[in-house]
Amino acid sequence: MSTDRGDVPPERSPVPAALRVSAAVSWRFLLVVAALYVIGVIFSRLAALAVPLAIALLLAALLTPAVGFLMAHRVPRGLATALVLVGGLLALGGMLAFVVVTFVNGLPDLAAQLARSIDAISGWLVNGPPQLSETQLRDFAGRIAKTAQDNQYGITTGAITTAATVGGVLGEMLLVLFTLAFLLYDGPRIWRFLLRVVPDGPRRRVDVAGRRSLAALVSYVRATGAVAVVDAIGIGIGLAVLRVPLAVPLAALVFICAFVPIFGAVVAGAVAVLIALVANGPLTAVIVLIIVIAVNQLESHVLQPFLLGRAVKLHPLAVVLAIAAGLLVAGIAGALLAVPLLAVLNSAIRSLRSEADEHVSPADVHTSQPEESGPDEPGLDTEAEK
Repeated sequence: MSTDRGDVPPERSPVPAALRVSAAVSWRFLLVVAALYVIGVIFSRLAALAVPLAIALLLAALLTPAVGFLMAHRVPRGLATALVLVGGLLALGGMLAFVVVTFVNGLPDLAAQLARSIDAISGWLVNGPPQLSETQLRDFAGRIAKTAQDNQYGITTGAITTAATVGGVLGEMLLVLFTLAFLLYDGPRIWRFLLRVVPDGPRRRVDVAGRRSLAALVSYVRATGAVAVVDAIGIGIGLAVLRVPLAVPLAALVFICAFVPIFGAVVAGAVAVLIALVANGPLTAVIVLIIVIAVNQLESHVLQPFLLGRAVKLHPLAVVLAIAAGLLVAGIAGALLAVPLLAVLNSAIRSLRSEADEHVSPADVHTSQPEESGPDEPGLDTEAEK
């Protein structure tokens, strides 16, 4: 009788193979979710630091090519950084000052027009189809005044909270400027310092991937600026044709707000519709609302998905989902930072996985050129354009 155990079939596990695989995948998935949760908690605790740092990185991606241009024309790096930083602040401050001053100068006319509009609406409520009596109107106005008086404490508390929030925003703006100055002046040395934590073997590949990511960030900022320009021109032309007051500052406001996805366009559009309602009446306000909705739809369904998608080599659906996810997770800041973060990660992962980048020198990747945001490998760059 043979005692060879080679003919004995292996003992089968009582757990089905599908269940074993599902369990293995599940605990790994739970670990990933736990890691993401920890990262989210840390980010929420350090939001006052992380958000200004991220905004400074976006601004640095926009202004670094200008610093490089000045340095190429034999301007010292320190002077080039100062010129670009001061020039950018003057441009942004000038635009904001223009919007505020124009609004303030136009407020008396708007106040007079608002009074006339209220009188017209009151006359329509009394003499028109509603057939309200003057007593009912006075009672309605009295209830509004009583409600405001009853909620005076809440209004005062909200004003104090708003003042504290403004103080926090000013502090974060100073942090953005401080960080931006050092990123523009000392960016390459900071990057070399960060690379020291990477082992010698993969250090060159990580360097190339980081430069690809910065190129993607530059592309994103430029594409966002193009979207903001189109929004401002579209809504500004519509306001000018309809002869709505403050058309130019409203267009400038649209340009500034367009850098905040979704909410920026809603806020700027609401201001434009409100001014059109007060100054030109309901019909003009409805037309302005239609223009704002049309421009917003063009931005949401054409410009942002396709222009941003081509710039950062992301599928349009990925752009839309990233904005929605960022909005749900971290509000306006999340919506603002979601797409650039996704673009940076996408470019870094593509570079690390690409065989073509194995033989690329970091010095050959020019971060100011959008085409450097991805490896020169057939098939990869065309997927986002289909």
